Amino acid sequence: MTAANDKPARGYADKARLVARVGKNPPAVILVEPQLGENIGTAARAMMNTGLEELRLVDPKQDWLSDKAIAASSGAERILERAKRYEKVTDAIADLHTVYASTARRREMVKPLMSAKAAALDMHSRTDLKLGILFGRERDGLHNDEVALANTIIEVPLNPEHSSMNLAQAVLIVGYEWFQAAYEGPQEMMTFNRTTPASKEMLLGLFEHLESELVICGFLRNEEKMPGMIVNIRNMLQRAELTEQEVRTFHGMVKELRYGRRPDRPKRQPGYKLDTNESSD
Repeated sequence: MTAANDKPARGYADKARLVARVGKNPPAVILVEPQLGENIGTAARAMMNTGLEELRLVDPKQDWLSDKAIAASSGAERILERAKRYEKVTDAIADLHTVYASTARRREMVKPLMSAKAAALDMHSRTDLKLGILFGRERDGLHNDEVALANTIIEVPLNPEHSSMNLAQAVLIVGYEWFQAAYEGPQEMMTFNRTTPASKEMLLGLFEHLESELVICGFLRNEEKMPGMIVNIRNMLQRAELTEQEVRTFHGMVKELRYGRRPDRPKRQPGYKLDTNESSD
């Protein structure tokens, strides 16, 4: 973990994928009277995205295994297949120890209120308890008597001018915060596609090649300023964090700038160092 003022931890990844692992003791997702099978399917998709596996349905109004629901789940049909149906909210939460109610409506009751991020951290602190999250109806959310059954209210801070979300969005945001609370990988990475970062040996070879050509062409002609200019050039290239392939490309660029299609161009051959006997014309 990094301190608040530290730069994000950094690493290397292939094809821009951060290495993520699903946290332990995921909460059950409880959908209260969902109206459409497609909404159940998209909620299942959001669950699969965030490592939540257990879906409980309280009096669903449509078949959650319909073709439309399965298509909307986009590969998360196993969550739909394992989903359990309940007649009442009390039945769906009977075996749970701690229940969170996701709602944005103001309630006339005394109850802890947490953001999705704070609730996620709280969930991860309860590793020995069975947890669940209540999500209300698409149109009017959770009723007061249902919220009263929860230990804590989860509210997602959003634009006060437009804070409404659909069912899948609510599941995704709360699930995402739960997933992120267990994420311990780097927050920043350099991605590579079938190549690796260039070694210092490769970079030094590039520096020598480029600097020798800059001397030949006259760019580094001032002996007094040359050391400082070389330091600046090397620092500039170091900041680029070149890959092996990029170093090879840079060598080719430097060589082309010198010879182009001149008739005295040397034959292509492995290696990057200039022959000291080559003409500097």
